[in-house]
Amino acid sequence: MNNNSNDSVKNVASRISVEQAEEWSEKFRNWHYYPEHVIPAVPEIEGVENVHMTDVPTVFQLPDDPLYYMSFLGYDGRGYQSFIADSEDLVNWRNIRLAMSYGPEGEFDFGGRVIGAYQYEDYDLKAPRILKKRDGLYYSLYLAFPRQGGYELPPGSQGIAASSDGIAWERVKEDPILSVFDEKCGNWEKDCIFLPWLVEHDGRFYNFYNAAKGKFEQMGLATSQDLYQWNRYTGNPILSNGEDGSFHEVFCSDAKVFWDEDHWSMFFFGVGRGGAHIMMAYSRDLEHWTIDPEPLYKSGGHPAGLDSQYAHKISIVWNPSNETFYMYYNAVGEKGRGIGLLTSKPL
Repeated sequence: MNNNSNDSVKNVASRISVEQAEEWSEKFRNWHYYPEHVIPAVPEIEGVENVHMTDVPTVFQLPDDPLYYMSFLGYDGRGYQSFIADSEDLVNWRNIRLAMSYGPEGEFDFGGRVIGAYQYEDYDLKAPRILKKRDGLYYSLYLAFPRQGGYELPPGSQGIAASSDGIAWERVKEDPILSVFDEKCGNWEKDCIFLPWLVEHDGRFYNFYNAAKGKFEQMGLATSQDLYQWNRYTGNPILSNGEDGSFHEVFCSDAKVFWDEDHWSMFFFGVGRGGAHIMMAYSRDLEHWTIDPEPLYKSGGHPAGLDSQYAHKISIVWNPSNETFYMYYNAVGEKGRGIGLLTSKPL
């Protein structure tokens, strides 16, 4: 049997049916609402003014530290900066401080930096979100924009940052790791590259990222041996837009990938049917994915109107003390763009 035939057999064996995807999604349905944003659209940040939108929550933990940490972006009219808050109970977040600010003028990250694609010690869905050190440093991939003066001014790209304490982050590679100017940039991603998500598996790094051509966003994959040099997967995009009228007909964006018993589960958001919705896809090999066409959670569900416009960009963590999933998400609605919380059990 030739190599192409071997690949075909592997692809068939790794395929997951839509029916199986729907079955795996059942445990992620029926969420309970926290009544307010846990990080409001206008948070109080000492020494920082004018932040009036918050977005992209990502929860992490530090070794031998009982606190939980959450990074998120704050938009101040110029662009993006990354902030970090801490919590003892996963509900009350405090002590917000600047984690990574604007890059130097004229460089690819001058318009802002959004950390959150961390290297974790363990990518199991229920594992603690503890950051892993390599050569004495923690690492995160980050979203970057080149210009200031607006929200998501293209063309976005991605960089790599490191930190000695998990709080203050600095760029560690002069050039972007993924850019629309790369020789192998695909036609589907030629207009703007957006958020990364990092997975380490079997000695290899996987970068799941969404990117745009025109008004459409799809999901791509790049791989690396060292975090610094990345190769795009030849089968990109790995998640494509759905049919007209589907919940992901315009966007498949912002992957969050975890190992779940015997398969990989991807939380992402789809845009379609007039909203942004939290959705799921599943894989056995990190390359071939099956989308559950029915969202886990549709925008407009929150009784206080927090997500009447959008529900997207999640971060999920398991709390073993009460055996509950806490799912943070960007809830955009009647109280602005802030960080909301859904839980798998009532708190």
